[in-house]
Amino acid sequence: MATPYDARPWLGFYPAGVPPEVRVPDVPVTQLLDEAATRHPRRRALVFFGRTISYRELVRYVDQFAGALRDLGVHKGDRVALILPNSPQQVIAFFGTLRRGAVVVQHNPLHTAAELHHQLADSGAKVAVVFDRAYETLVAASRGTPLGHIIVTSLSEYLPAPKRLALKLPLNRAKQARQELTTPLPDDPGLLFFQDLLRSSRGRHHQVAVDPVRDLAALQYTGGTTGRPKGAMLTHSNLVANAFQTAAWDPTAELSRGAILAVMPMFHVFGLTLCLTTPVLMGSTIVLLPKFEVDMTLGAIRRWRPTVFPGVPPIYQQIAESPRARSSHLTSIRVCVSGAMRLPRETVEAFRAATGGAAVLQGYGLTEASPVALANPLDGNARHVSVGIPLPSTYARIVDETDPRVPVPVGQAGELLIYGPQVFQGYWNQPKETAQVLLGGWLRTGDIAVMSPDGFFTLIDRKRDVIIVDGFNVYPSEIEEVLSTHPAVRECAAIGVPDRHHGEVVAAYVMPPPGVPVDPQDLIAFCAVRLAAYKVPGMIQLRRELPHNMLGKVLRRVLRDEWNLRAVG
Repeated sequence: MATPYDARPWLGFYPAGVPPEVRVPDVPVTQLLDEAATRHPRRRALVFFGRTISYRELVRYVDQFAGALRDLGVHKGDRVALILPNSPQQVIAFFGTLRRGAVVVQHNPLHTAAELHHQLADSGAKVAVVFDRAYETLVAASRGTPLGHIIVTSLSEYLPAPKRLALKLPLNRAKQARQELTTPLPDDPGLLFFQDLLRSSRGRHHQVAVDPVRDLAALQYTGGTTGRPKGAMLTHSNLVANAFQTAAWDPTAELSRGAILAVMPMFHVFGLTLCLTTPVLMGSTIVLLPKFEVDMTLGAIRRWRPTVFPGVPPIYQQIAESPRARSSHLTSIRVCVSGAMRLPRETVEAFRAATGGAAVLQGYGLTEASPVALANPLDGNARHVSVGIPLPSTYARIVDETDPRVPVPVGQAGELLIYGPQVFQGYWNQPKETAQVLLGGWLRTGDIAVMSPDGFFTLIDRKRDVIIVDGFNVYPSEIEEVLSTHPAVRECAAIGVPDRHHGEVVAAYVMPPPGVPVDPQDLIAFCAVRLAAYKVPGMIQLRRELPHNMLGKVLRRVLRDEWNLRAVG
């Protein structure tokens, strides 16, 4: 690949064995699974509450599901919606859809019917696979969409046989477990059941021919924190490339001899790459958890001894603070890759202490980059305040916020641009929005960052979250970092609100710890001695809770919408 940006000072900080470029094979995503099964047919591919599935078994299930889709009339390029938590069904349906040459469209099972309806209508999905607890929501969301078939499954279906039998016992404990794992379904003759379809589909289903560079593997909806979600078009090559790039970042990992803890949701692109495609490429064992619960996660770590644990800061913090952490044998964990939000230093130190020294490293990615673009080195050269350096075959630059064609001097803040084989093809059916973010193959991330002289990137804020006060840029994270040091602030968020004198002023939302009294004026005074006058919040509102996305990140957009509604009212 021609290098569009020759200055790559970050290469000097690549750990030994990490290549500056990776060779991305011209293959469909399913080839990663097929090759793992050829190399390690009997190795555990998936673990789910004690039930294990080998790579050879997984390929058989994938072929059966692909055959079931064929029988339902799914053809190359058709979209198949998955509304599933981390589970064997999610993995089988993902690879089975790709085996059929169709496009995977993953959705958060916690979506409301309104949120799901927009995405189903936009993608035009013909078939959906849903776990029973989200079935009624899907039915409501599917009205007026092209969805023709609904395949239902239950988390209990892939439990070990003794646990499935125990669920049927007339005991209070079994009743509680049934309520957590299963939901009664209506008596609908049109319902299709996942297990029935697998049993009725026989024989080997060969891969439908795809062009990995041009044909889509997934539509990942994104943009929910800034507006109506858009379908990011990711090709087979995008996903394969990011798996190879991520695997190359740790050449001594020997992931194939260990396990990866998959608590990050695979319906999110972070979990998809870190917890599914990369581990499959390496032939690793994937320990599936359908949701994060401290005790459940600690139990999985104690039993399966994972070496790699992708996550987000709140997960690491809760595990480190658990009284059971010391007895859970966390020393197997070697590497933690943290994303989605700022990684506090105290979280790193607490988790390292709980695990006996696990590396907790911050990285950077976004859906449009499949998602991983930057990461801190694994050889001791990580920098806490930085999101790291570009992965192999990835290039980055900082440009003027108003004109992306103009680079800015090193050390100056500007918009971060990314270039590499993982960069997406654009937004589904939205050419105008695509043209706004793709510039000659470079992805405009919308993030404000600074590059150091030696190539490390530090994220400052989202461009669209920047507050303009009297013509000066104010980054919400600056205010939030100051407020978060106050003992009466448990969580906070800053937004810009319209002001006729200054254009915008800063408004902050603060959630104090339970039972801790706080005076908003005291917080304003606290900021006034730590921030320039134009950055000091003009108002502070106390809240019992703040809105979050599925990864625990505060949604500033929701707070802005609430403010605007009050202003109109």
